[in-house]
Amino acid sequence: MFQTFTSSADPGKGAERLAALRARLAAEGLAGFLIPRADAHQGEYVAERDERLAWLTGFTGSAGFAIVLPEVAGVFIDGRYRVQVRAQVDLAAFTPVPWPEVQPGPWIAEHLAAGEIGFDPWLHTADEIARLQTALADTAIRLRSTANLVDAVWPDQPAAPLGMAFAHPQALAGLSSLEKREALAAALRAAGQTAAILTLPDSLCWLLNIRGADVLRNPILHGFAVLHDDARVTIYAEPAKFDASVRAHMGPHITLRPPSALVPGLHTLQGPVRLDRSSAPLALAQELDEAGVAYVWGEDPCRLPKACKTGAEIAATRAAHLRDGAAMVQFLHWLDTESPKGTLTEIDVVTALEGFRRATNALHDLSFDTICGAGPNGAIIHYRVTQDTNRRVQQGQLLLVDSGGQYQDGTTDITRTLAIGDPGDEARTCYTRVLQGMIAISRARFPKGLAGRDLDALARAPLWMAGQDYDHGTGHGVGAFLSVHEGPQRLSRLSEVPLAPGMILSNEPGYYREGAFGIRLENLIVVTEAPALPGGDQRAQFAFETLTFVPFDRRLIDVALLAPGERVWLDAYHAEVLAKIGPLISGPAADWLHRACAPLPAA
Repeated sequence: MFQTFTSSADPGKGAERLAALRARLAAEGLAGFLIPRADAHQGEYVAERDERLAWLTGFTGSAGFAIVLPEVAGVFIDGRYRVQVRAQVDLAAFTPVPWPEVQPGPWIAEHLAAGEIGFDPWLHTADEIARLQTALADTAIRLRSTANLVDAVWPDQPAAPLGMAFAHPQALAGLSSLEKREALAAALRAAGQTAAILTLPDSLCWLLNIRGADVLRNPILHGFAVLHDDARVTIYAEPAKFDASVRAHMGPHITLRPPSALVPGLHTLQGPVRLDRSSAPLALAQELDEAGVAYVWGEDPCRLPKACKTGAEIAATRAAHLRDGAAMVQFLHWLDTESPKGTLTEIDVVTALEGFRRATNALHDLSFDTICGAGPNGAIIHYRVTQDTNRRVQQGQLLLVDSGGQYQDGTTDITRTLAIGDPGDEARTCYTRVLQGMIAISRARFPKGLAGRDLDALARAPLWMAGQDYDHGTGHGVGAFLSVHEGPQRLSRLSEVPLAPGMILSNEPGYYREGAFGIRLENLIVVTEAPALPGGDQRAQFAFETLTFVPFDRRLIDVALLAPGERVWLDAYHAEVLAKIGPLISGPAADWLHRACAPLPAA
């Protein structure tokens, strides 16, 4: 069941592939080329065909980009990947660049006096290119839209995916596709817009109540679509992905056309057409400009309604989390039984955990490749074990396990950090600070209108007081049997999107000590209307309902550090875990769960 990374990434060939790309650039009269991680749909998770960054550099992280110049090739990565990138790329050929501290415009100007930088307009948004053009405005460096030159030197590039579409039941979605389309079409008419171009696969799937299989771990369908102001939709996707049952499910007002018809179809539109500046590829704007079709920048109309889950979606997600929680408890019992033997490896752990989820007979797929880092590997924030990096799970270390499942009724994502033997007092102290940050988010009440940036500090405060922090956001949005990372909502210092009822987010503070250990704790939460408080002035407030029910490792909790309210929350959480998950398991695992959920001892 264990799967290693399956793309054509090969760090050993990085220098050779870089040389081939530079030769092609010279032939095109270009001084450089931009290689993003994204595909034409700006997805975080991409098909093998679109793994251009990994193929060229060997870096397999889910975010980043490269800029190839004649004398230097920079791989730009954020704080999550600074350990990983050094382990994956040929450092003689590629230079890791800390981003966003170092911005691409100044970096290019530092390493290039003059020339043209090529880019594929299907892989970059208008915002990206505009920012870079502004940064280079006072230099002799210009950007040139061109065909993708990585594709030109990738001889065995995989074919485009052909995963089959399938229906998503209205009972789980809560609304019919027609209800969604009519509501969004009315908003287009009110804004004076004739259509909106949809480029995000999860938007397309949500709107039509369908799912797909074009990207590993994500039930999404690659395609573009035009939502018209009369609620009709034209899909541009490979027709072979849609069998008769799916076409019938979508109904008569959905027109299916091949991808080759997209550009001619754009040229026939009557404006103004809405484009999302943050996610639509620049190529779409270029084509509309060429055809003289007026367009306006505006948010993808599906994003906010998709983020605010219906009652049916939340109820279904609760059920998925109970099923997943039972599988996790069985796994944790197994781990406690097997780890003292000293024979387990990270791959053994990953394989076993997937097995417990598959034993539910309801798993569609994992929601992402399981992150399982023993000891120092846990400090690599988005670590993926391979045969080459596989570590033994040793006594006296921490084990970080971040995993999730895709079920038809919901998407799960949970992280637990576990003690293998006695990892020492320092590890316990750091773990408890991370746990305190998670509890702070879980207990939060906040006024309507606040965004993730307003709450992010709650999770970091216990770490800040010890001079510690983590280089990732506190939480991401999560879909309903869609992408495990879903916008626009986030718990992050960068997020300005107001939180609203029905939004599902992760709550996952952490702490990472390079070369030693990593700690992350994660539950999923959903924004709810906060219950009224006695004596309150009844202002509208929101709160979080926890969806994930799996115990925390009591061996890593320094009870003396917890405030009384934190103890109360943790004991209440464990009591709820026992009440909800206990009836779903039996035998030794049930006995283990009773011990794991017992009230905390006195400090």
